[in-house]
Amino acid sequence: MGLVKISEHMHANLRSASVALSRSINAQAEHWMRIGMLAELHPTLNYSEICQMLIRAEDAGGTVLTAQASDISSVVRVAS
Repeated sequence: MGLVKISEHMHANLRSASVALSRSINAQAEHWMRIGMLAELHPTLNYSEICQMLIRAEDAGGTVLTAQASDISSVVRVAS
């Protein structure tokens, strides 16, 4: 585990969203990072499709194929 420095404005957004969505601040930050990472790797997918991908991945054991680099699939572990 490491520290990530973010702006006060982003921290305030995290606090607000974490309360509204019943998540810890860390869990909310991880959720936003996961969604953002997948959105960058899959620019044709919308938010709903990304969420469906995460749900299917969790049902399949917690991994998501995210991108292909030189024909080798990168795998991201979905946090439980």
